[in-house]
Amino acid sequence: MSSPAMVALPHLINIDRDTELPVYLQISNGLIQQIKAGVLRPGSRLPGTRAMAQSFAVHRKTVVAAYEELFSQGWIDVRPSQGTFVSESLPNVLPNKLSEVSEGRSIKNSGFTFYTKAHLKRVLPDIPQGLTLDEGIPDVRIAPVNDIIKHYRSFVARSYNSRHLSYGSVYGDALLRETLAGFLQETRGMAVEKDNIMIVRGSQMGTYLASQLLFKNKELAVVGETNYIAANLTMLEAGAKVKTVPVDHKGICTSELRKLCGQEKVTAVYVTSHHHHPTTVTLSVERRIELLQLAEEYGFAILEDDYDYDFHYRNAPLLPLASADRSGQVIYMGAICKIVAPAYRVGYLVAPKDFIDEVAHLRRIIDRQGDAILERSIALMIRQGDYQRHTKKALKIYRDRRDHFCQLLKTELSEFVRFKVPEGGLAVWVELREDMSWIDIAEACRQKGLNIPDYQTYNFNHTANNGIRMGFASINFQEQTQIVSVLKEVMNHL
Repeated sequence: MSSPAMVALPHLINIDRDTELPVYLQISNGLIQQIKAGVLRPGSRLPGTRAMAQSFAVHRKTVVAAYEELFSQGWIDVRPSQGTFVSESLPNVLPNKLSEVSEGRSIKNSGFTFYTKAHLKRVLPDIPQGLTLDEGIPDVRIAPVNDIIKHYRSFVARSYNSRHLSYGSVYGDALLRETLAGFLQETRGMAVEKDNIMIVRGSQMGTYLASQLLFKNKELAVVGETNYIAANLTMLEAGAKVKTVPVDHKGICTSELRKLCGQEKVTAVYVTSHHHHPTTVTLSVERRIELLQLAEEYGFAILEDDYDYDFHYRNAPLLPLASADRSGQVIYMGAICKIVAPAYRVGYLVAPKDFIDEVAHLRRIIDRQGDAILERSIALMIRQGDYQRHTKKALKIYRDRRDHFCQLLKTELSEFVRFKVPEGGLAVWVELREDMSWIDIAEACRQKGLNIPDYQTYNFNHTANNGIRMGFASINFQEQTQIVSVLKEVMNHL
């Protein structure tokens, strides 16, 4: 004869076989709900696994797994030769209230004092809704998610890999560091070993860690005008004094840098060698050589943020500054997440071993380590060629989108803007006609459901700059046509 619980449970617990949540968890979660609701009382007997499996039309192992989950959480007791029972001592799932005063009240203002940092004050953007023109990010719709899942799952499924679930090296996964050393030697001509590499959560984290060790008391950091604003703010936050030198079609002007070196002690120069952020120009061979010579002569560090080296659309990209560094002047930063997807926060910091070791001490009190299993999965992707295959696929898509987008700008917006087709990267630097304002255009576009990049991002020093970055990689042909159509309509009516 069936117990009341046996009769009621299949009707009270809904099993959705189309959801991603495993059936055993659906059963265990359903039983917890019935216990909380008082349908199943402490001490009441639960059906056996065979009977429960039959009532839910599932395999007995599924019910066994559900009961194991409940037992591990303290919801049931298993009594030898007697059966399975709802625990007499249920988990305390509700926290004890300290008082009734704060119930239902959210606190807006702190009751303590804290520092505010004016130089960091920028509007924190919401995730844009609707049609969006970004600053140049990869298209997550083509991300190699299945490859990542394959390697992630295969790695964690091996019982001997349980040790990787504990704390790992502050330097990052050893296999990924070894893999990257070979990868960077092969693809970028960099003479590096594992000990020269730290795995970080993107090039931005690399810039932060390096800046904390380079700057403290108004040491001079030199950047191009205009520059990646997050880098400027990161160095200011570390204590640097930031000065700019011009950027032209050959990149940062090393002749102006030389003049500055003769006037002040330069601690570091930040440069995006491929392709300058935001203007997309590539630093020329001549200026790369001169920049390395200046660094050796005056003893400053070069912060080479090479986040988009992989995104070149010609057969012979220039090698990084780091590949020609023979005196230990270059701190090199790259990002795996730019190729894979921004959500997978994996990048790398490459520098002389003594600097990497010092960074490790700093990183330990900030982040301790990254996602070791994700890092190992990325290493396997590179070793088995999945990363390289995806890179080639992405480059073909992005090159076609660059060409299509630039043609649209030329045919539809030529009376309003000027630009050059970039040799690489994920965006076009677009300068607006002097009698028009990006601020006005952005507001008018928002009213029509189009989000465009913030002009102020590129006007750090409040110069007469009138350009913005228009990303083409994340938008397909149809989306590009829609965006340009809105821009044209708005510009025609201003």
